[in-house]
Amino acid sequence: MKNVHEIEIKLEGEKWTKCLDNAFKKANKEAKIDGFRKGTAPKDVYIKKFGIDSLYPDAVNEAINIAYKEILDENKLTPVIEPEVNVTGISDGSVIFKFKIITRPEVKLSNYKNLGVKREKAKATKEEIADEIEHLRSELAEVVVKEDGKIALNDTVVIDFDGYVDGKPLEGGKGENYPLEIGSNTFIPGFEEGLIGYKTNDEVELNLKFPENYVEDLKNKDVTFKVKIHEVKTKVLPEINEEFYKDLGLEVKTKEEFEKEVEKNIISHKETHLEDEFIENLLSKASENLEVEINPEIIDEEVHRMMEGYQRQLKSQGIELEQYYKITGTTHEDLHKQLEPEAIKRVKYRYIIETIAENEKIDFTEKEVKDKATEMAENYGIKLEELIEAYGSLEVVKYDMKMHRALEILKESNE
Repeated sequence: MKNVHEIEIKLEGEKWTKCLDNAFKKANKEAKIDGFRKGTAPKDVYIKKFGIDSLYPDAVNEAINIAYKEILDENKLTPVIEPEVNVTGISDGSVIFKFKIITRPEVKLSNYKNLGVKREKAKATKEEIADEIEHLRSELAEVVVKEDGKIALNDTVVIDFDGYVDGKPLEGGKGENYPLEIGSNTFIPGFEEGLIGYKTNDEVELNLKFPENYVEDLKNKDVTFKVKIHEVKTKVLPEINEEFYKDLGLEVKTKEEFEKEVEKNIISHKETHLEDEFIENLLSKASENLEVEINPEIIDEEVHRMMEGYQRQLKSQGIELEQYYKITGTTHEDLHKQLEPEAIKRVKYRYIIETIAENEKIDFTEKEVKDKATEMAENYGIKLEELIEAYGSLEVVKYDMKMHRALEILKESNE
């Protein structure tokens, strides 16, 4: 492929010697050599004891960065992913690297204007308004102990439970004073439904089966849960009146005014969703006019970026990636393959937006970029220097500004 550049470079003389010297200084700080305190042994004594090749790993790490910068500067290359690099020769006099550098592939976008994509208008139906009002009432509902103690859908119960599979205690299948909302689908199918109709202080035995899509060693297996019901609570919904409106932070006095506010909020949320959908449909349609051959390495890097994001998301929920694989019965390779189509789409969309920015000659002055960065820093409540450090450079801020403006042009060209 034309955007793959395989380049060999040799570092020798003073450049390589300096890398070896720096590696020696680092290693010598911890070296134990008879007759010398740590860090005081001469280089020739150190090499006689440990060998020059002991310095190669650290020296190579430093030399790679020097060699890579030289290649990029000399060949005027802008890589789009991290390079592949191999050491093809090394001695006390020189080191030879072979870099595989991938730049952006050739992109042709025949058209991105007047694509025939329609923007939907946001509306709120009477049913949606009524549902949202009930949701708001539920949010402000008071949870009280149920007088008759009889469990119904949407009640919250406080239970002890013990699970058994093949007559043995189920690992992780035990809980005490556990609050459970009936209908939340927190437990396996049949558990919550099986408690409906029972009362406070009842002891219940539920004979269930793990579902087909459960973890490998438990799916489709019979399981028995012994449940003790301690308490049953229910929600008491608030009346729709001025006090309710105040609790919601709304300055309205009548039901009609309240419904208008609810309608306005529903439409506002829908507009955000429809805007995202409009952009997605525009990019999808524009991609039909896109000609590009994407390197497998570019797709892999995008997949890995997505996997890192997914891993952070799982971690925020208290789940490690290895646990996720075990729970879902999948592997690293399965997740990689699953994410590939979305990764390809993301890369294509990025190339579309970049090409629009190029075609429309979008650019910003140094002052405009710095002003934008200052505004962003203020919004985040941090210093400008901290924002630049987080982004890597002002060039990244400039790139984001270009992409944002290109998207605006794409929308304007299809209104």
